[in-house]
Amino acid sequence: MRLKGRTFLVTGAASGLGESTARLMAKEGANVVIGDILDEEASRVAQSIVSDGGSASTVHLDVRNEPEWIDAVKSVVSTYSKLNGLVSNAGISGMIPDVMDTDYFDRLMSIHARGTFLGIKHAAPVIAQAGGGSIVATSSIAGKIGADYVHMGYNAAKAAILLLVKSAAGRYAKDNIRSNAVIPGWMPPMRTSVASADPELRPKLLQSVPLGRTGLFPEVAEAIVFLSTDAASYINGAELPVDGGFLAYRGFPQQL
Repeated sequence: MRLKGRTFLVTGAASGLGESTARLMAKEGANVVIGDILDEEASRVAQSIVSDGGSASTVHLDVRNEPEWIDAVKSVVSTYSKLNGLVSNAGISGMIPDVMDTDYFDRLMSIHARGTFLGIKHAAPVIAQAGGGSIVATSSIAGKIGADYVHMGYNAAKAAILLLVKSAAGRYAKDNIRSNAVIPGWMPPMRTSVASADPELRPKLLQSVPLGRTGLFPEVAEAIVFLSTDAASYINGAELPVDGGFLAYRGFPQQL
């Protein structure tokens, strides 16, 4: 077991990628704390993990709310005596009908950028007290390139995550904390998906993926878990794409 005896706080783990990550971490021997605003769904995931022989619990956490971060980290330490790592994964979709909506811009930045910042701010000192560990944040291919079908705030927020991780990689290296980011490509529709869940649109989107298919949550979860293990002990400040080659290559449009 690659994470045996370690404790991780995973945000946005009541469903989707966060849930897959929490399940895999528990399978690898970790104590997993699911931080989410969806209390009932989070509890069901935790109970399922425990039923499968893993160790899991929940804490209510709105990643935009600094007092809730303080309480969440205290709760983790109170329950498990330590925190060895953070997976900052909570987020919402950037594909909405009005891609220039100002209120939604603020919401995107608050959840993705502010949420990641607050997680690093409050988790890192506690991880340091445990002797070091890992921070992994979920960015997106939208944090690397612009697109007219994505809200500009989503591009900005996901790009901000990458720079927050790089800043943390330098700031907390002295505390033996490694900070990295994963960059998922096109994933199955999630709870907050809007336009990207359109069955007519998705085949067109996948034309830009060399592997020609949507990624799977467990595939990204494997990357997150890898970055959280000792096997990645010299990886710090990295951006790991899990995107089927989307960022690496652009072919000619099919109509040519």
